[in-house]
Formats: sequence, structure tokens, C-alpha cells
Amino acid sequence: MKRPDWLDKEKLFRIIFLADTPAGKTYDIVLILGILASIITAFVESMPSLAHPFQVALEILEYVFAVIFTFDYVARLYCTRRPMRYALSFFGIIDLISTLPLYLAFIFPGARYMLLLRSFRFIRVFRVFRLFSFLHEGYLLLESLRRSLNKILVYFLFVLILVTCIGTLMYIVEGNAPNTQFTDLGTSVYYAIVTMTTVGFGDVTPVTPFGKILSSMVMLLGYTIIAIPTGIVTATFVDETSKPVQQGCCPRCGHRVRKTDRFCSQCGEKLA
Repeated sequence: MKRPDWLDKEKLFRIIFLADTPAGKTYDIVLILGILASIITAFVESMPSLAHPFQVALEILEYVFAVIFTFDYVARLYCTRRPMRYALSFFGIIDLISTLPLYLAFIFPGARYMLLLRSFRFIRVFRVFRLFSFLHEGYLLLESLRRSLNKILVYFLFVLILVTCIGTLMYIVEGNAPNTQFTDLGTSVYYAIVTMTTVGFGDVTPVTPFGKILSSMVMLLGYTIIAIPTGIVTATFVDETSKPVQQGCCPRCGHRVRKTDRFCSQCGEKLA
């Protein structure tokens, strides 16, 4: 008995992962519209006054989105050549956690879990990251962030140590002052973070001259280091966009391709 076309792995792979056919383009458009509609629905659900008149419609949409994105996730696992690689990839994890909310409601039907389950619904917003897979520039940005991750982590660790030291100094200077708001080390570190990031809530302020001088120095220091992560990612992004294309490799993801391939089997990039 001949297998139906929609069960043929190669044809299904071409429709879902590539976009060189009318069916593939249509699938991508439907998926994009579904992602956008689910995000809009999540925003509507977060506003009780607006969501109450459409409660039934929103619940129906909940099931519709669950079916669409569950099918998409299962179909990708079914037709891809390396299911585990897709499941553990960034977009694979996003697809998985985006399909969980409705199924969590079946697993935890108890009334005491309803408040928690309501928050799970908004995990659907993470599907917005899936839109990056349809944009070449979005892929380059994610790749730049991935390649810059080690540098950013080192920078984050440096800033964490710095705000801890500054918070400790603020606690030493302000801790014994009359009517001080620096009552503990945690509050002092919180103040250092808010000040260095130039947020400045104003809920904690120094009262001593030395505290104000130290705060001024922290503010100026914040302006000098706040742009470092942006520079790191920008430099990596420039490297990604200007690096030469290796022969026999996809210019988008670097995956090895054959001379006869029109599209990359890994990311769907047009090769010719």
C-alpha cells in the first residue's frame, strides 16, 4: 500500500524546513500567522476587562493553537534526519515549552493549581523567537549572541563582583548614618545595581557627603561600562556578516551542502 504524501518524510521535510515550494511557503505563512495570533491572544488574556466578554472564544483559540503547534513540533521531530539535534536546539526547546501550557492543565487539574496554570499560558509568548528562523538577519543576530556568550558571561561576572564591592563600600559609608536607608548589605548592593545601570529608582538614596561622592562616581562608571556588551555583540555581528563563505557550506549556518542542493537542509537558506 502506498504511503500518503503527508507521511513521506522527504516531502514533509521539504514543506516544513524549506520554502522552495508553494506548499512550503504556505506552511511558513500559516505558522507565522499562528504565532502572531497566539501572542495577541496572550495579551488579551492578560487584561481581564477585555478578556471576559470573549472568554469562550479565547478558550477555543487555546485548543486551536495547541493543536497547530503540537502538530508542528511532532512533524519536525518525525521528518528531520536528526530528531534529537532538533529537540535540543534553541528553536526545538522554544517549540516544546510553547506547547506545554494546555497539557499542563490536564496533568494538574486541581483548583489550587489554576493560578499557576494561568501563568503557564503566557509561555506562548516565547513563540515570538520562532519568527527569527524565517529571517536571515535574525539568524545572524542569534548566532552573534551565541558566539559572544563567553565574553558576555565574563563581563557579567565582572559587573557582579563590581556591584558587590561598591555595595559593600556604600554600606560601610552609609550604614551607621542617622536615618540611613542602607540598613543591610543586600539593600546596598541593590542600590549599586540600580545606580550603575543608570535606572535610578530613587527609593534608596545616600545622606552623607562621602556616600553622595561615591554615588556620583558609580553613576559615571555606569555610563562607561554599560555599552560594552553592545560593542561585543556588534563586533561579532560584523564578523558574521563579513566572513568569507566556505566552499561547500551554507552561507547562513555553515552546514555542509551538496553542489546539487538549491536550499540548505539545516536552515532552509537559498544557495543559488
